[in-house]
Amino acid sequence: MSEGNRFRLEILARPENVGIARLTAASFAAQIDFTLSEIEEVKVAVSEAVSNSVIHAYAGRAEGVVVLEGHIENGGLIISVEDFGKGIEDVALARQPSFTTDPERMGLGFSFMEAFVDELEVRSQKDKGTKIIMRKKPEAARGQCRPGDDRGTREDD
Repeated sequence: MSEGNRFRLEILARPENVGIARLTAASFAAQIDFTLSEIEEVKVAVSEAVSNSVIHAYAGRAEGVVVLEGHIENGGLIISVEDFGKGIEDVALARQPSFTTDPERMGLGFSFMEAFVDELEVRSQKDKGTKIIMRKKPEAARGQCRPGDDRGTREDD
């Protein structure tokens, strides 16, 4: 593991760039003792956060940027996704399952993020933007194993 390692990626808030953010986060997360399923969870959480910025932050405005940053701290991953768009008026309401301001959307982005990371923090200011901070440690580091996960077991036990 590369304790203290970090990255920063700035992309245009375009749908075609969500995959770049997703793969960057997954590649970075691979430095930590995550299972493949945990890396998939990181990818989904990052995709949801970046997609929210792409869809909502700059709606009706000139194209903006999304900044993805990550670092390794205390054996875990910390990823932030930040935009400089319109912000979220009511963060608590926006985090409610199925809440959406667009009837064509499902409103599950925050629910997915919360399901796949250990901690989710949302900071937002009207007309200044939103920053989502996600923290995740490998289950092995938390002393938990999922059913079917053979980490932490020995054949000679």
